[in-house]
Amino acid sequence: MLAVLIRLATGSATVATITASALVVGLAEGLSQGETSLVVLAVGAGSVFFSHVNDAGFWLVKEYFGISVGQTIKTWSAMETILSVTGLIFVLLLNIVI
Repeated sequence: MLAVLIRLATGSATVATITASALVVGLAEGLSQGETSLVVLAVGAGSVFFSHVNDAGFWLVKEYFGISVGQTIKTWSAMETILSVTGLIFVLLLNIVI
């Protein structure tokens, strides 16, 4: 959730990943290797949530495909959100097994 909030605020997946990782490093101490891997995957999944106009990737996709801002939000941003939520669901399912 931290990565999602940072991603929405800054628009950058890189900033969201690095900042969220730094914030949860204390929580990851003492976890098993499998649990630490799940934390990494969760941060990665959260960092790609809803690409918007602050994201350089948003503009690259918009210009490459020659579509409007609205169409980019409906396609690219929606796809990124689905990817992020699906990633979180898989992490939660893996947590049951690990």
